Amino acid sequence: MAVDVYLNFNGNCREVVEFYADVFGTELPKIMTFGEAPPNPEYPLPEEAKNLVMHARLNIHGSNVMFSDVFPGMPFIEGNNISLAVVSTNLDDVKAQFNKIKEGGKVAMELQETFWSKCYGQVTDKFGIAWQFNYDNGESVM
Repeated sequence: MAVDVYLNFNGNCREVVEFYADVFGTELPKIMTFGEAPPNPEYPLPEEAKNLVMHARLNIHGSNVMFSDVFPGMPFIEGNNISLAVVSTNLDDVKAQFNKIKEGGKVAMELQETFWSKCYGQVTDKFGIAWQFNYDNGESVM
């Protein structure tokens, strides 16, 4: 199990990732855009979102740092653009920890299956800390 840092940006994520890769001497990561995600006919992708970064990851001195642009129309406040991502190969832990941490908090996305995970959810705890919970069964596309 790991707790990783997840940073969000307002349209300049690709520039940020390339800058940090250069600063820390890492390889350039695979960058997935919103336009590369499987389409959902119920939620057509706006044109302005297609080239924005949906997900990128760098390993900086042994720590995973993940990156994304915020989706158009979603709130972005510089300084509050960070969350902690719990990544676990134990589905029971993911469910139990998510359910405990959401008590008194605000769920942004209930635990559910996504195209990259059999179980993923987002919640801001009662102390204002944003969390992402992700079950990793070894089949992740990201």
